Amino acid sequence: MILIRHGETDWNREFRFQGQLDVPLNAMGLTQARRVAERLAGLGACALISSDLQRAVQTAQVLAHRMGLGAPDTDRGLREQHFGIVEGLRVPDIQARYPQDWAQWVQFDEGYAFDGGESLRVFQARVLAALRALAQVHRGRTLAVVTHGGVLDMVYRSARGLPLSGPRVSEIPNAGINRVQLAGETFEILDWADTRHLADLPTQPVYDQQQIARTTAGASAADSA
Repeated sequence: MILIRHGETDWNREFRFQGQLDVPLNAMGLTQARRVAERLAGLGACALISSDLQRAVQTAQVLAHRMGLGAPDTDRGLREQHFGIVEGLRVPDIQARYPQDWAQWVQFDEGYAFDGGESLRVFQARVLAALRALAQVHRGRTLAVVTHGGVLDMVYRSARGLPLSGPRVSEIPNAGINRVQLAGETFEILDWADTRHLADLPTQPVYDQQQIARTTAGASAADSA
């Protein structure tokens, strides 16, 4: 499998929780999609599958055109994690409106979910089931999949044997290329976060959960001092 994160959106730039809201690519995201399409033009993937959310579909459509494939199939199982009541909000908005919910979120506990959303435990089960089902259908063949940052984090943690609880530790850039293979039920990473095709583009916004965890821990220590 070649797993590709969708191109950039305005909400990526604003650090809003996009979740399952249907946000389109911005101009940079379309440029990134064209770059990754050029990079994979000679791949000859047997199929191209996308999350059904617009930012992923738009990225996949650019790939499909350049790779000479038909319209990409979509799979709801490849959607981003659902963040419930905080979808569409920036971090300062969440901290102001839902301070208790934010305090729980930054513990990065696998069982916690914002009201109306998914926990990491439920999210990973959905993601891995979708990818394993696709692997079964396309057994022994190469498959290109356009999806989301959270989905890729779930794959990375599974492949590395990392716990679901705790902040994200993997790099997951927009329009990055990640190559994995599935042996039985086990994911193996062959290459991760390849962005050579984006090298001359502006620096991407980075949602750094480790920094959030450090900042929260520091604030808590100061409050208790």
